[in-house]
Amino acid sequence: MFSVDLIFEATLFGILLGCFYAAVSLGLSVAFGLLDVPYVAHPALLILGSYFTFLLCKTGMDPIMCGVLLMPVFYLIGIGFYRFYYETFEKRSTDTGVRGLAFFFGMAFIIEVCLILVFGVDQRTVAASYIGSSLEIGDYRFPYRMLVAFGIALTLTFVLTIYFSKTFTGRAIKAVGQDEGALRLMGANPVKIKQIAFGIATSVNAIAGAMLIIVGPVEPAMDRIYIGRTFCVVVLAGLGSMSGTLVAGLVLGITESIVMMTFGASWAPAVSFGLLLLMLGIRPQGLFGR
Repeated sequence: MFSVDLIFEATLFGILLGCFYAAVSLGLSVAFGLLDVPYVAHPALLILGSYFTFLLCKTGMDPIMCGVLLMPVFYLIGIGFYRFYYETFEKRSTDTGVRGLAFFFGMAFIIEVCLILVFGVDQRTVAASYIGSSLEIGDYRFPYRMLVAFGIALTLTFVLTIYFSKTFTGRAIKAVGQDEGALRLMGANPVKIKQIAFGIATSVNAIAGAMLIIVGPVEPAMDRIYIGRTFCVVVLAGLGSMSGTLVAGLVLGITESIVMMTFGASWAPAVSFGLLLLMLGIRPQGLFGR
């Protein structure tokens, strides 16, 4: 039977879980939503960020600080990825979508294999004062690791929303996927703008990867788990909507949490694909799409 207390508890946990899903999907929202680049290597870069965080944490640094320090490195990686993608596929304008999809799938497999060769298949974790403890409010306990993810998601969403709406480069990023010709008339180089956007999309994976290893243990093959969830969040939101990504993450998190607590954890992975198919059938432009 359904219990009101159980549903309420599942909803509270789902809010925290949903913010986590939103945070790990923001980079994909930029690359796929705004640039229309089939960035299926996004979850693999997320796991790579977790492993780099694991290495830096051995020096005694806080995992979140490690993620922040890794962001410039991932920004450069993103620029390199897009430059290769542009010179090899986009510049030639021949089957860009299909070949780009194959390229990024290949990059995801290469990253996964390299992580296995270097770290093995064992799960890795990090240590921090807030990992393993909880905030108790009445009869409810909120893990600090999920509260950290909640705060990071809100911060990233706010910063990216302000950047894309208030700065010239941000507005150019939002416009580049719609009309490159008009963007050139405004004095902006579309290729350079896309490089910056792709760098931002990849740099977000550094802090999101740090958050991922805080939430739980990571392993090289974990990227496959997040492919469906991240694409579900981006499509639910409406391609390229930062605030919509947060709302869509909450929808997925709450729905998955309720399903998990009522029907069992084995049903949870099906939630993202179910929501994705439902949204594509009812409103293909997403919740906040035009």
